[in-house]
Amino acid sequence: MAAADRSSSIVEYFGGEAGYRCGYCKNVTGNLSHGMWAHSMTVQDYQDLIDRGWRRSGKYVYKPIMNQTCCPQYTIRCRPLHFQPSKSHKKVLKKMLKFLAKGDSSKVAGDEEPMDSHREDAVACSFVLKNDSDISQSELKPLSVEETERVETEDNNEEEEMKKGVTMKKVESEPPQTCVDKDSTGSGERSDSAKLVHTTPKPGKGADLSKPPCRKAKDIRKERKLHKLLQNQPHTLEGSPSQVEPQILLSQNSKSKANQPKSIEDFIFASLPDDATHQLEVRVVRSSPPSCQFKATFQESYQVYKRYQMAIHKDPPDKPTISQFTRFLCDSPLEAENPPSGPDCGYGSFHQQYWLEGKIIAVGVIDVLPYCVSSVYLYYDPDYTFLSLGVYSALREIAFTRQLHEKASELCYYYMGFYIHSCPKMRYKGQYRPSDLLCPETYVWVPIEQCLPTLEHSKYCRFNQDLKAVDEGCIKELGRVRVLHKRTVMPYSMYKKRRKGPSDEASVQQYASLVGQTCSERMLLFRS
Repeated sequence: MAAADRSSSIVEYFGGEAGYRCGYCKNVTGNLSHGMWAHSMTVQDYQDLIDRGWRRSGKYVYKPIMNQTCCPQYTIRCRPLHFQPSKSHKKVLKKMLKFLAKGDSSKVAGDEEPMDSHREDAVACSFVLKNDSDISQSELKPLSVEETERVETEDNNEEEEMKKGVTMKKVESEPPQTCVDKDSTGSGERSDSAKLVHTTPKPGKGADLSKPPCRKAKDIRKERKLHKLLQNQPHTLEGSPSQVEPQILLSQNSKSKANQPKSIEDFIFASLPDDATHQLEVRVVRSSPPSCQFKATFQESYQVYKRYQMAIHKDPPDKPTISQFTRFLCDSPLEAENPPSGPDCGYGSFHQQYWLEGKIIAVGVIDVLPYCVSSVYLYYDPDYTFLSLGVYSALREIAFTRQLHEKASELCYYYMGFYIHSCPKMRYKGQYRPSDLLCPETYVWVPIEQCLPTLEHSKYCRFNQDLKAVDEGCIKELGRVRVLHKRTVMPYSMYKKRRKGPSDEASVQQYASLVGQTCSERMLLFRS
């Protein structure tokens, strides 16, 4: 037996829920899931849980009962290291560049805003909006005090954290392509006399030779690039630049990029002209425990969310309250971790804020975990719907994942929540390729291309084609499940002997089978 370790995950399991309203097909009682309240959780435990089909909404962690729920929700992950934007993705990226460079806010026919217009992770369940005081806390109170002291200690270091705040590079776009000749029909700039009357030019006369010839923007860019390359060339002993044929230099430099499609970074980090209309900045701030940057922008962030809910989800003016906003999008059970080998921002829960001209226009709620960036939710200022911020933010998060991977090599996936094939409006996540779906029975990842044909015939599917395959992480020894009872950690086998009253073995068995053997031996199952 041992005293409870504050670095351990502490969960309170509630079992299978009675059916509640489905946000996708609107079935009144068709949505079924298992759930538990996470008082605290390590990022590794949550990573392992989402790899078994769990997701969090605030501090509530739930798992759809896949073979019973009306709309099966399959965990989906994208592989960012191999991701290439589709034509529709590029259209959104170009639209943003055009808006930043020229202030163009025109809408493009066929634009959709799917990624953020569905409350996919906001479970319509009483536990989501349940007050902490409503949960049995008597035996957890000493732990809560410890957690409060830890947060206060971190708050004292907020000034240092401010200096370490993660700010993603400002989005810039390429300068607009220009040509000396603005006449769509001419081959060069005309002289004044040529504009007066339409006459047959005299032999030997054409474009005004006193003026520079029309040059293509492509040639201008190539010349600038060459000039830059020559400046960066190593010098000889005499101090003069080494002599390299310009065309050879250009071809060597562009060899690796030849015939390769543009990446999302090519669009996101393209250079803006000096007279750009707007500047966009993306800031990553820790939301739990709240950093000083998060606290300083809390009210503004809340007001954007309130406007979003009223415009997109038709909420009344008195909703959502600050309390609801906090519990749903700010509270998180994830413990902040900053190992030396991890990403610079650390692991845990964050808000990715999109700033335009000094104000927040969108916020992406994300979790940074050992193997992935997990997208939780996105909300935005309705005035900027024309920018397709749902798609744009997903592409930014994919780029962010690739950026974090450079420091933390194991972090190489982007989790997009749930893929719901039975709801046509929720199929857009399958457009971020390559991606995989999680088999709901064996918890192995299967390429989405192999899953779609079976989903067309049945809304619930086992994707693993090996009929002999089983859940490798299934519970094997129930007695080894870790239990927290009266502030003491003990194996379930010992707790079972001490327990008074009716047996809870069936509930513990269900819990352990859902979280798997590994998590059941690491996490602490609260028992009163």
